Amino acid sequence: MAAWFSALPPWFVVLALGLIALALGSFINVVIVRLPRMMEARWAAELADATGDLHAAPVDAGLSLAFPGSHCPHCRTPIRYRHNLPLIGYLLLGGRCASCRARISPLYPLVELTSLAVACVALARFGFTPAALAAYVLSAYLLVLAVIDARTQLLPDVLTLSLLWLGLLASVAGGPGHTLTGVTPRDAILGAAAGYGILWAVFQGFAALTGKHGMGYGDFKLLAALGAWLGWQALPMVVIIASTGGALVGGALLATGRMQRDTPMPFGPWLAVAGWLVLIAGDTIGAVYLRATGWAP
Repeated sequence: MAAWFSALPPWFVVLALGLIALALGSFINVVIVRLPRMMEARWAAELADATGDLHAAPVDAGLSLAFPGSHCPHCRTPIRYRHNLPLIGYLLLGGRCASCRARISPLYPLVELTSLAVACVALARFGFTPAALAAYVLSAYLLVLAVIDARTQLLPDVLTLSLLWLGLLASVAGGPGHTLTGVTPRDAILGAAAGYGILWAVFQGFAALTGKHGMGYGDFKLLAALGAWLGWQALPMVVIIASTGGALVGGALLATGRMQRDTPMPFGPWLAVAGWLVLIAGDTIGAVYLRATGWAP
């Protein structure tokens, strides 16, 4: 760690990093809201180009993560800078648009607070090290993917594949025997291949038995990315936690009538939560499981 960084007051460092995490949470909100719309606009443009049907032209043509600026989704009024401050702006407005008074989704401050929370957990787990930064990057990606999949049942390739490559690159960062993630390049490559292959095999088996698709290809790519970041050894725990969580919540929703049997339930959020838990507390979870099952020595 640089000497100048070590000389800074701890409270100042924590405050600065907290503000950065909140600001990044605001950007995460932009990605969550706009990326699916950008994908739909691209698909519509490709359809219009292929068919010559002008009615298929995209409504959100020109939309990007940077343009247009932040605005109310109801009245389209641009948001003032002071109202666009992470978390503070939402509180100042009382959760409503300053112009039309339409209610602002609580998802925005919740995502910003989650960004702050995972940053704090990463620092507590890994200290002021490059590994903490890597843990936050993975956590931020998982947050974006989980919310997008929960809202739209999409896991964009631009996110899953870039996360996969970042995991592989992180396994070679830091030099031999001291990688950024603690996962060797060999284990990362095997993890990526095994992560994709496990869910692909489940997908094919389920389709052969039922004639239905139980999950999407985005789930394969997300588990492959987690395998690259966490290593192949972590994959069984990730799959068990994700499957158990999804089954318990899905069963509860069915039992209470809040979900129908044929209603699709996204698996990406459960993979994201499971991957994050293994990242932060994989050793502890494994030890508790072994003791509970009587397998611990």
